[in-house]
Amino acid sequence: MNEHVQAEGTAPLFNPLAPDFIRDPYPHYERLRTADPMHRTQFGAFVASRHAEASLVLRDKRFGKDYVERTVRRYGPKIMEEPIFRAMGHWMLQQDPPDHTRLRGLVVKAFTARRVEDMRPRIQEIVDQTIDAIIDRGHMDLIEDFAFRLPVTIICDMLGIPEEHREVFYKSSRDGGRILDPVPMTKEEIAQANAGHAMAQMYFHQLFELRRRNPGDDLTTQLVQAEENGSKLSNEELTANIILLFGAGHETTVNLIGNGLLALHRNPDQLALLKANPPLITGAIEEFLRYDSSVQLTGRVALEDIDDLGGKQIPKGESVLCLLGSANRDPAVYPDHPDRLDITRPNVKPLSFGGGIHFCLGAQLARIEAEIAISTLLRRLPDLRLDDADNPQWRPTFVLRGLLRLPASW
Repeated sequence: MNEHVQAEGTAPLFNPLAPDFIRDPYPHYERLRTADPMHRTQFGAFVASRHAEASLVLRDKRFGKDYVERTVRRYGPKIMEEPIFRAMGHWMLQQDPPDHTRLRGLVVKAFTARRVEDMRPRIQEIVDQTIDAIIDRGHMDLIEDFAFRLPVTIICDMLGIPEEHREVFYKSSRDGGRILDPVPMTKEEIAQANAGHAMAQMYFHQLFELRRRNPGDDLTTQLVQAEENGSKLSNEELTANIILLFGAGHETTVNLIGNGLLALHRNPDQLALLKANPPLITGAIEEFLRYDSSVQLTGRVALEDIDDLGGKQIPKGESVLCLLGSANRDPAVYPDHPDRLDITRPNVKPLSFGGGIHFCLGAQLARIEAEIAISTLLRRLPDLRLDDADNPQWRPTFVLRGLLRLPASW
């Protein structure tokens, strides 16, 4: 440990995989914002915990992804031979222009406001079917039985995954996500990630063949056609980005619905207010995003020496991790009790979807899915209660913040 990370005998300021950090990161963020807002972590990166620096880094052209360089820096020169890291290198999420611009341009049309708005009836239908299936049981796990099915179904619709293939996706384990954490992975974790990636790759290659033979009105067909014309997309890029869209298209929305429902039940006054005034749901979703973001961190790399960022010099090649969950509770932006859930809070502009050229493609889709899911649940199961709102089980990952399960009864 270097001396500016911690004094003798104290815990590191930023230890994101520690159980108490995962359970409730917000007191830790407050300490960071107060004590060392541009903190140099024990694994080398800087963490930006205030809104001002985090939002600047996301939008500033002097920062980029620089994926290969930054990964080699963390793991050594052989790391890009690992299939999972090679695949991630092709994600548009990890690319800089011009590759990023080209890849994003191929999928952006599927996520336009108009397209997404038109999906409302389908989203409503899935939510109602999900509730119909369990309403007589009197209990369920809000994650597996409710929050998970909607976004998985929608992303399967968008990617043209046939109905008869979907059961495996509804049952698939949710132990990914570790790969995104800022703490380096062990050999075992890398091997596990490679195995998961190989399975996904095998499936999507079959899907590509299917869509070459039977084109559909879906994103996979569009991308397969872009790959066939050669200049737009290589096969590796096609595979990596479909896997990215599949993961990003459901993981974070599951967590938004779960974290939002937990927040409401931990704040009965807000739950009562929303039940009494259903139209408040639109603002409530923004507040859920702010209050307990599904994505807690996103990173950039300095593409040149930065003289002064929050009082620190950032040398070229250094990573800056933007703590979105911390920025969302910065009293400089939310002066009125930032740690309180307030579904009527004005001017909520959460950083939860990132910013700049990598701003989340599916932001509007996630909002609408969460809005319909939560409002329909409150309307149809008004007496639903969480079995244990005080000690929920969080997933052991930090960047993707969400619950393992959330049992409820009515």
